[in-house]
Amino acid sequence: EVQLVESGGGSVQAGGSLRLSCAASGLNGDDYAIGWFRQAPGKEREGVLCISSGDDSINYADSVKGRFTISSDNAKNTVYLQMTGLKPEDTAVYTCATDCTVVADYWGQGTQVTVSS
Repeated sequence: EVQLVESGGGSVQAGGSLRLSCAASGLNGDDYAIGWFRQAPGKEREGVLCISSGDDSINYADSVKGRFTISSDNAKNTVYLQMTGLKPEDTAVYTCATDCTVVADYWGQGTQVTVSS
């Protein structure tokens, strides 16, 4: 059974940083893609960043370019989303999934990120 567990969310002030973790288990094979998505209240879910087994990061949201990065620790089966220069508009539930698109088969439970001005 595939499971994704996010952690690292919380409340920070604008300009602060957070690192989210997505611990994966049950994935088969060496090929994978883990995407980070976010959904703010009243808005549609949007892709933030994605990383594949080739370590090719894909940046979806222009609003996070230069502020967010994605990385992976294959030994720990964990993908990280490093967020710096946080803004109030980054406030959302952040969720990881086993694909770079919203058609992913498996999703985590999500972690709340709240940025205050």
